Amino acid sequence: MKIAVLSQNPGLYSSSRLVEAIEAAGHEALIIDYMRCYLSIAAHRPTVIYQGESIEGVDAIIPRIAASETFYGNAVVRQFEMMGVYTVNTSQAIARSRDKLRSLQLLSRKGIGLPVTAICHSVKDVDGLIEAVGGAPLVIKLIEGMQGIGVVLAETRGAAQSVIEAFRSLDAHILVQEFIAEAKGADYRCFVVGDRVIAAMKRQGAEGEFRSNLHRGGSAEVAKLTPEERSTAVRAAQAMGLRVAGVDILRANHGPLVMEVNSSPGLEGIERSTEKDVAGAIIKYIEKNARPGKTTDRIQG
Repeated sequence: MKIAVLSQNPGLYSSSRLVEAIEAAGHEALIIDYMRCYLSIAAHRPTVIYQGESIEGVDAIIPRIAASETFYGNAVVRQFEMMGVYTVNTSQAIARSRDKLRSLQLLSRKGIGLPVTAICHSVKDVDGLIEAVGGAPLVIKLIEGMQGIGVVLAETRGAAQSVIEAFRSLDAHILVQEFIAEAKGADYRCFVVGDRVIAAMKRQGAEGEFRSNLHRGGSAEVAKLTPEERSTAVRAAQAMGLRVAGVDILRANHGPLVMEVNSSPGLEGIERSTEKDVAGAIIKYIEKNARPGKTTDRIQG
């Protein structure tokens, strides 16, 4: 098979590990910078052109689309879909996961555990918004934020009012969520491939930091999940229509709560903390499931 990794940086750990796993399995690997592709949209013959040449003979793609480049990156993924190329995650599934509000609405519809969340456009009833999630302390998130950026813990009602009003004065779209104190700054990254969790790690925030992102100084260690947590992670990925996903879960007193579903989960932290060949598992999934034209996405919403 010829398998292409869509990535802007071939030197990133995740990109290089996928190429290594592709070649170790006896397949041909390509790295394609999706931001340098251009698309020829014509009746009956859609084409992706990279470095002056049409891309031909690709059997499958693994999208590694940066959150900041979702619009154009997804256009490239969609073009490959139109060409009948199998994609690990479809363009629609990626779009769902990148829209925090839409993803939470879809998870809610499936009955998947979530922190109580509220959103508003006007700041005329900030008190009502705060009360909707049980009052302070609470978490305020920019909908467009990533890697913990644009996430604020407001410990008092006054602080919450100030942050909400400041964000809205900048016309920033925000979510307000209940603060899960019992999580103690830790969450669980569940790496889903197909219909099972193949690896899981516990991420602990740095001292004095409620965000557990490794990019923000958090630490990681292998984690043992409960059957309920495994089921929740798989259901969350399926609700988005994702075949490969990183599902972030908090352990609350009333059960697992999904914080986010990531369509381009990093491999470095999960492989190093669990010592599992996650990249190899992705390639095995492609070997088993890749078929020309098999890009149907039947998720509603």
